[in-house]
Amino acid sequence: MTMPFSVASDPHGTAAAMPDAAALSLRAVHRAAAELRRGTPVLLRGGDHALVVAAAETVGAPGLAELAALAKAPATLLLAPSRAATVAPTPALRPVQGVEEAAVALRLPPSLLDPAMLRSLADPTADRLPEGSRTERVPAPPLAAAALALAKLARLLPAVIAAPHAALARDALLRLDLLTVEAADVLAYPIGAATSLRKVAEAAVPLDGAPESRIVAFRAADGGIEHLAILVGRPEALAAEGGAPLVRLHSECFTGDLLGSLRCDCGPQLRGAIHRMGEAGAGVLIYLAQEGRGIGLVNKLRAYTLQDAGLDTLDANRALGWGADERNFMVAATILEQLGIGRVRLLTNNPEKLAALAACGIGVAGREAHSFAPNGVNDHYLETKARRFGHLLA
Repeated sequence: MTMPFSVASDPHGTAAAMPDAAALSLRAVHRAAAELRRGTPVLLRGGDHALVVAAAETVGAPGLAELAALAKAPATLLLAPSRAATVAPTPALRPVQGVEEAAVALRLPPSLLDPAMLRSLADPTADRLPEGSRTERVPAPPLAAAALALAKLARLLPAVIAAPHAALARDALLRLDLLTVEAADVLAYPIGAATSLRKVAEAAVPLDGAPESRIVAFRAADGGIEHLAILVGRPEALAAEGGAPLVRLHSECFTGDLLGSLRCDCGPQLRGAIHRMGEAGAGVLIYLAQEGRGIGLVNKLRAYTLQDAGLDTLDANRALGWGADERNFMVAATILEQLGIGRVRLLTNNPEKLAALAACGIGVAGREAHSFAPNGVNDHYLETKARRFGHLLA
């Protein structure tokens, strides 16, 4: 892995730290995601193609007017296939056999090119669309997959309104005052950000059940959100001696970890792991900033609304346009590598975590079971984890 900064000399001969190309690419994607969250269109480029996109969830009248001024033809709405199956259940175009669609494009009538209507198209928990609203499936433009990926990086619903290059006046493209980002950089961002993580702070924080504990913070080269490692005892020393310390990969859960929500088992798993590492004398709990299996807190709350209407946790995520599990475990692998821990005993019930860490180059010496009894509220949630995600809870 390369460091995110290189040293260059200025004309006066003094050394200065300069961000390298990889770090600049990460920052461009980070800024583009922030623009989408503000409702501002961005220009997505790739090869000979360009796509002006705005998030359906946040775009307002000014952003739609900007798109309309740039386009020679009406913009299309890009949706994840799982969401499009509900919005436009009878496709005019069928996917090529054996090829999974990355995005579905819909041509909308003028009545739906409105901020409130776009939010309803994007969000299954929003108000219902007016009766008789018709959409038409059309071929997805190049870069559609990257457009939805950018919306996901912004923790927005994967739904964007887009004006493709073919619909843009060439002279208008030259005058665009929009943030520009490369599609390839968007698609490479999750791995690039994960592998650029570096330690930025460390402090002793005695914990209930593990008084000899430290918290170490890691930040990516784009300056984005930090991930944490809770070190109990001296797991690095154990690893240096050839041992395999206890490790838990724990995705943040505001509702369970902080509020004690009964809907999940995250709080008991977090505190139980720390106590178990304290009893063992050493361990690492990697606290991943990947709420709701990577969909973010706002989308997790939306998923809860859909679960209350009858969907399970997997189908609720898919109804929002997200995958069943959007987490990036390269983050955990990079943190372990930075800590000098290359072999672990993983505290988990999820076989996917074992496979993911191994695929990222971390040796997994074994699995340590880590389950807690249902509480009367999360029974169906735990049953779904076992039946549909393959968690080993028995």
